[in-house]
Amino acid sequence: MAFSMHSHSGQFCPGHAKDTLEEVIQTAISRGMQTFALTEHMPRTSDDDRYPEETADDSISILLPRHEDFLVEAKRLRAKYASQISLLIGFEGEWIRPSYGPFIKDLASNPVVDYFIGSVHHVHGIPIDYDTAFYAKARDVAGGTDEQLFEDYFDSQYEMLNALQPRVVGHFDLIRLLSPNPNSCLKNMKGVWDRAVRNLKLVVEQGGLLEINSSALRKGLEEPYPMRCVCEEFLSMGGRLTLSDDSHGIVQVGTNFERAIAYLESLGVQEVHTLQGKGVSGTSEVGVKSVPLKSVKESFKPQKN
Repeated sequence: MAFSMHSHSGQFCPGHAKDTLEEVIQTAISRGMQTFALTEHMPRTSDDDRYPEETADDSISILLPRHEDFLVEAKRLRAKYASQISLLIGFEGEWIRPSYGPFIKDLASNPVVDYFIGSVHHVHGIPIDYDTAFYAKARDVAGGTDEQLFEDYFDSQYEMLNALQPRVVGHFDLIRLLSPNPNSCLKNMKGVWDRAVRNLKLVVEQGGLLEINSSALRKGLEEPYPMRCVCEEFLSMGGRLTLSDDSHGIVQVGTNFERAIAYLESLGVQEVHTLQGKGVSGTSEVGVKSVPLKSVKESFKPQKN
């Protein structure tokens, strides 16, 4: 049973992703996905938090109505394609600073929402996965070293986990993407590793799912998020993994899933986990569902060249 727990569309994340939400769903069906999560980026609350590709015309004021439009369209499409695919409706939380916590909880209280992804893309209010210039700026604010920035990232993530207790934790070690040595094991920095282990323990205690996110591979990293040493530690704690493509349009749906599945196999993983959503009726209770990795591998249909 192939599935992905993290996706975006150009319809509701213009400039950041491509294609309509329905086109993304149709592509997921063609890739053999039996469960697929619709998780657009949440609206932000300050103009200071806009990304460079968002022009002055993209006022923060349009983001909440756009998010609400997304939920309406996602609900419509969930019903339309119910016989072909199980669609989960959610969003990706943006823990930019602690003041976002109550807003994320409010968004998650919408009865249409099955869950949200707990993610950190900013440290000291600066995006750390956008480009090397922003990464360097965040590093300077953190104290000037990559180790200090990594520590601050995992401290921010710890705040997010404590405040929100997300069902799914997004790209756990995203901070390494633009660092000078992105494939270096986190164990090489003791303060960083201690914080990562602390966070992993909390995810396990909260019953959260840690996503194996294949987008790291299309961005040039050797392994998905999280890297091997993190996954090994998490699995040793009894942690549960889920699987995501973090697609930003139809060409990325299921991208590098074969490599991600092989990565899971190399870790000795035999089962992954997804969520059972509220369904078309919107009344079912959201719960965790175990899926044999073998069935994911057998049902997934790679893109034909």
